[in-house]
Amino acid sequence: MNAISIVVITLNEEKRIGRLLDDLSKQTHQNFEVIVVDSNSTDNTCDVAKGFAKALPALTVHRMDNKGTSLGRNTGASLAKHKRLLFLDADVRLSPTFLTGALHKLDKNKLDVAGVYMGADELSLGYRFGYGVFNAGLFATSFFFPTSVGACLFSTKRVHNEIDGFDESITLCEDCDYVKRAAKTWRYRMLPITFTFDPRRLEQEGFIKMGITYLKANVRRFFFGEMRNQEMEYKFDNYNEKTGSEPQPTKTPESAQADPQTTQASN
Repeated sequence: MNAISIVVITLNEEKRIGRLLDDLSKQTHQNFEVIVVDSNSTDNTCDVAKGFAKALPALTVHRMDNKGTSLGRNTGASLAKHKRLLFLDADVRLSPTFLTGALHKLDKNKLDVAGVYMGADELSLGYRFGYGVFNAGLFATSFFFPTSVGACLFSTKRVHNEIDGFDESITLCEDCDYVKRAAKTWRYRMLPITFTFDPRRLEQEGFIKMGITYLKANVRRFFFGEMRNQEMEYKFDNYNEKTGSEPQPTKTPESAQADPQTTQASN
């Protein structure tokens, strides 16, 4: 299978980034590089990431001076070496066969851009129902008004460059705008696989409230276009503190010193 560049954006994710990098180190498909793009975290996110240098030989940790979801993804794509891209958030979890299955389906269906459904097998019945409704919406809209979850999104460098990447002026649903623009020229579909992620955002905001927020956002997008004037604010670092107990910091394969510049972590 083809090589892939995996871009992971972070901001104060020392408690979660290690879990994702550990998942990546255990993938059955190992022909990939990992580019961690950090928005100048004030915690030990970069230290934790660099600690996976031996487990992930093709690992780059890049610290930016500024914050930004789209800025981070665009920066990571500019550093990528391979044609195929995968954008991930730091709190995502992947099964060991995720890359193998996803790349097989991308090649089989000749997809340029693809979204992934959200999994909720280990969550409560209420969450599973809510995720099911959300996933049904992702599937239905993929045929006429593509929407996707930027936390786990496949693309290619050619597509990314030709549509000028993620629009850094959009304040909410920048991932949906990305796939909408890409689907005008390139083949886009949802992959019949799932990823999981930390439900802290839903727990902090409330599942129903967040669901209504994104429903309103996409209805607004459908009729009036993208949101560029803070009509509905979304803060990149709004979910660093979680109500209830916090998970313990992840232990890394090795310790490393933080550096404010781009670092190629290797054996």
